Amino acid sequence: MNILVTGGAGYIGSHTCVELLQAGHKVIIADNFSNSKSQVLQAIEAITGKKPVFYQIDVADYKALKQLFCENDIDGAIHFAGYKAVGESVQKPLSYYQNNFCTALTLAQVMQEEGVFRLVFSSSATVYGIDNPIPYKEEYPTGAVNPYGRTKVMIEQMLTDLAASDRRWSIALLRYFNPIGAHPSGLLGEDPNGIPNNLLPYIAKVAAGQLPHLNVFGDDYDTRDGTGVRDYLHVVDLAEGHLAAMDYMMEHNGVEAVNLGTGQGSSVIEVLHAFEQACGKQLPYQIAPRRPGDIGEYYAHPGKAERLFGWKAKRSLQQMCADSWRYTCRQNNL
Repeated sequence: MNILVTGGAGYIGSHTCVELLQAGHKVIIADNFSNSKSQVLQAIEAITGKKPVFYQIDVADYKALKQLFCENDIDGAIHFAGYKAVGESVQKPLSYYQNNFCTALTLAQVMQEEGVFRLVFSSSATVYGIDNPIPYKEEYPTGAVNPYGRTKVMIEQMLTDLAASDRRWSIALLRYFNPIGAHPSGLLGEDPNGIPNNLLPYIAKVAAGQLPHLNVFGDDYDTRDGTGVRDYLHVVDLAEGHLAAMDYMMEHNGVEAVNLGTGQGSSVIEVLHAFEQACGKQLPYQIAPRRPGDIGEYYAHPGKAERLFGWKAKRSLQQMCADSWRYTCRQNNL
C-alpha cells in the first residue's frame, strides 16, 4: 500500500514510518519541520534501507496537499501533524485550535475529493477529561480539560460525522496515552526543538548534563507517591499499533475509537528511577507547582485494541528508558 504519513518526521510519525516500510509499504511523508528535524529522514532510511517520499509542506496548505495527492496514488493516510504540548496549549489556545483543526480538516477534504477513504488519526487520552473512572474505556464520554485535548475532541467529532455521512470512510481514532522510549538502533528518538515539554526527553537532557534538574510538576496528587501517574508505552509498540490499525481499517468501514496503552500507570518518580537505572546515575529533581490543565492519574483499558487489531503493548518501562538513554548517548556522543 501507499500510505501518506502527515507529521512523519516527528517522534511517533518517524517510528511509524519505519514499521510501515519494514512491512513492505510505500511511505509518503508530509512535514514542515515545525517540531522535527530533517536528519530524521536519513535515520529512517538507515534503519530500513528504504527512502520514503518526502514533501516539506504544511498539511493545512490545501494547494500543496492537493498536489501531493495528484502526484502519488495514496491508499490511506495516518495523520500525526499537529501541536501536542498540554501546557503550551493553555498559553497559546488559538495556535492549537488553528493548527490542529485546520490540518485535519484540510486532509479530510482533500482525501474525500481524491477518493481516499482510509484514515488513522492520532488522537489522545486527553479526550477523556477528569470525570471518568480509571482505567479509561472507549465508550466513556469525552470531556477534555485543556485546549490540546479539546482540539482532539473536535477532530474526532468531525471525523465521526464524516464517516456517518459517507459509508466509504474507514477511520480509526487512536487514543494513545504517553509514548516514550526510542528505536533500539539508537538512530531515532524524541528530540523536540527547544526545552522539552514531555517527561522522558527532559529527564534524558538532565542525564546528559544539558539541564540542571528535572522539574516534577506537583507532588500532592492523590497517587501512590503524590506525583502524576500516566500510562507510558514504548514508541515502537505504539508505531506497531498504527500499522495494525491501518491493516484493520483497510478491511472494515465506519469509525472506531481505540485506546493504545499498556493498561497500567507509572508515576513521574517511578519513571525517573527507571531512567536512573538505565543511565547508571542518580538524577537531581525539584518539586514545582502543578501545571495548568494536568490531572493526577490516568491509564488505559487496552482490551479493544487487542480484540480488533490483535495488538498489545509488549515492551517494559525499563526497556523504554534503556532505549531512550541509548538514543541520547548516540545523539550527544556520550
